[in-house]
Amino acid sequence: MTSTKDELKVEDIALDDLDKKILHWYLIDARLSYRELAHKLGVSTTTVQSRTAKLEKAGIIRGYSAMFDHDKIGFQLTAITEVSVAKGKLLELEKEVAKMPQVLAVYDVTGLTDAMVIAKFKSRDDLSKFTKALLAMPFVERTNTHIVLTTVKEDFRLL
Repeated sequence: MTSTKDELKVEDIALDDLDKKILHWYLIDARLSYRELAHKLGVSTTTVQSRTAKLEKAGIIRGYSAMFDHDKIGFQLTAITEVSVAKGKLLELEKEVAKMPQVLAVYDVTGLTDAMVIAKFKSRDDLSKFTKALLAMPFVERTNTHIVLTTVKEDFRLL
């Protein structure tokens, strides 16, 4: 990754304990104001503001969002789909799949398949259309879809 004068590279950032605490609190509640966070951490508001700006500039903080209960907003089906792709076309395909609105995650994986896709759906019909759209994409050789029966844990926050 090249960097300009105003852009920090992730490799240039050494996260200290304060940075980690700031990240931790943003994961718990991204709506915290600089002042509220400074009070929780026992530092100045300016310190929190400058550290947050540094973390954003380095691309460590990529955005802020709310966590939803997908079931309560109608997305009751979660599918994990294995995708096998023609040789040399994996990245091209993954970029297209990642644009699909139902898709939460796309991973390159080791093993018998090339990629894993995690997506959410409101109905079996939506899942069917998605699967058929995947199979119709150039370079997709086959898919194998798993339907989640029970979600024990679903939380991508890490720290």
